Amino acid sequence: MTEILAVSELRKSFGALRVADRISFVVRQGEILGIIGPNGAGKTTLFGLLAGNIRADSGRIEFDGADVTHLPAHDRARAGLARTYQIPRPFTHMTVFDNLLVAARFGGDMDEAEAESWVERVIGAMGLRAERNTLAGRLPLLMRKRHELARALATRPKLVLVDEVAAGLTDAEVEQFIALIRGIRDSGITVVWIEHVMKTMLTATDRLIALDAGQLLVSGPPQEVINASEVRRVYLGA
Repeated sequence: MTEILAVSELRKSFGALRVADRISFVVRQGEILGIIGPNGAGKTTLFGLLAGNIRADSGRIEFDGADVTHLPAHDRARAGLARTYQIPRPFTHMTVFDNLLVAARFGGDMDEAEAESWVERVIGAMGLRAERNTLAGRLPLLMRKRHELARALATRPKLVLVDEVAAGLTDAEVEQFIALIRGIRDSGITVVWIEHVMKTMLTATDRLIALDAGQLLVSGPPQEVINASEVRRVYLGA
């Protein structure tokens, strides 16, 4: 399977605090890769480094065959690397449709007609037709999370970084999101997914990576990673 993302020896420190310590891994095109780890493990910082919101101290990031290590976030988005945030950050005074249109025009670099057509498809796929003209700031939690994912998809990405979309949702709502993520993967978009809900990571991902204190502990099939001694030590002190 072709590699769409390759991370090599990635390092980042904030003063004396090292949040990424020589992290190396690959993401294969068309898979759902899960990233787990306790609070403070460096998961969200890693997403910032990959998306270009945070500049790495050293190391290399290759996306779709190109070195993007020094590209700013907007150029990575236009290259096809999108992300969501654990706490959604829409333009609250704009409608759902207009939020997605901004993402398509500027993140996806589409002209107006192309962007409007694509946004209509995304709204349908994300189950947001009834909320199309609702102000984003008035959406309930479940729809805010759908909208956050839709904004990333509006840029027409090749890979999307999904940050804890299941947080705060009911079991039934989590199942809905698992189906959505699988549908995104089945449409040809690669997914890298951070989540604390272990059941979700076990059932929804093709591979897992475990992080702790900015270091990659282990990677592999989900059940093997969950059962690994390094992971049990971090989570259970065993």
